[in-house]
Amino acid sequence: MRQNDLAPAPGSRHARKRVGRGNGSGHGTYSGRGCKGQKARAGTNKVRPGFEGGQTPLIKRMPQKRGFTNIFRTEYATVNVADLNVFEPGTEVTPEVLEASGIISPAGLPVKVLGDGEIDRPLTVKAHKFSASAKAKIEAAGGKAEEVVNAAKAV
Repeated sequence: MRQNDLAPAPGSRHARKRVGRGNGSGHGTYSGRGCKGQKARAGTNKVRPGFEGGQTPLIKRMPQKRGFTNIFRTEYATVNVADLNVFEPGTEVTPEVLEASGIISPAGLPVKVLGDGEIDRPLTVKAHKFSASAKAKIEAAGGKAEEVVNAAKAV
């Protein structure tokens, strides 16, 4: 087979639609634009997305629907330092231990420790993230805050 023998599959390529070439062509008179109106005029169709002809657009009528959802956002299972007081002093607290004790749900999310409440015992806490206040409170109680580098299983 040579390069000049290559051809697209039959039916995969279509001829350009030639509009405005008489009624016999099937695309005469209105050229596929329907009757009169803003979208039938010459030039590009200058109607932006969400434009409703001057009526108050849906995005303004429903302000709670604004914004977007970041598809790259990382969801964390959160734990407050006050929740860690259930463990014995000197315990190594890992995401697996938190899951087994029922403090976090077994969704497989990475764990973030937040600084709400007080901690009164030295613990070695291993989590994926720590807030600055949580890290300071754990270390002030004589414990260690260690970040786990491996990611939790994908959800």
